[in-house]
Amino acid sequence: MNTHVKTPDCSICELRGKCMFSDLENCYIDEITKHKGFNTYKKGSFIFHENNYPVGIYGIYSGRVKVFKTAESGKEHIIRLAREGEVLGYRSLIAGEKYEVSAMALEDCHVCFISKNLFMETFRQSKNLTGRIMELLASDLKTAEDKIADLAQKTVKERVAETILMLKGYYGLESDQRTIKTALSREDLANLVGTATETLIRSLSEFKKNKVIELKGKKIAILNHKLLERMANNYD
Repeated sequence: MNTHVKTPDCSICELRGKCMFSDLENCYIDEITKHKGFNTYKKGSFIFHENNYPVGIYGIYSGRVKVFKTAESGKEHIIRLAREGEVLGYRSLIAGEKYEVSAMALEDCHVCFISKNLFMETFRQSKNLTGRIMELLASDLKTAEDKIADLAQKTVKERVAETILMLKGYYGLESDQRTIKTALSREDLANLVGTATETLIRSLSEFKKNKVIELKGKKIAILNHKLLERMANNYD
């Protein structure tokens, strides 16, 4: 990966339409471009740690990130995965609280950084940004509620199938139109599902035996999409 990437101009960034600054007035966009940082995080590097106070927000320009909470036992519970165009750390910053989660690069990432002072000043002045953040917070709350309901009501196999479909919808497929465009370790996938790694491996083996999926190292190819949807208990 080329680490010498020029700091992107927010006003012409191809990701602007996907992030919280999509409707931000140009005068504020210009200020952010002028004063923001731009950093490279190697695979496995922390972007921020839980229990630390935020000093700004992080916008993913390229790469994928896992957002997780660590239990007292040391086990990770992945809250969600994040990709290009997503902004991390804004809820804790606005609330004036410590991070409740950590963020780590799943692959080499380029990340924009906007300081606390610059972001909060923009947040106070821009009605467009305030409205957009309210939408994002509501969406985050719904996602959390849905995950809690799934953990309570769905079996592990249903959650595994649902997670594979989520990854497909989130990251898309490679040119073969079967293989999901992301590679997760079995441990990360288990933490995302909310189960033990051994249980996750057994479920994947059963899916493979039934020719629902094919395993390609850390990647997953979907062989029978309709059956996978039925297994996830996704009925429209």
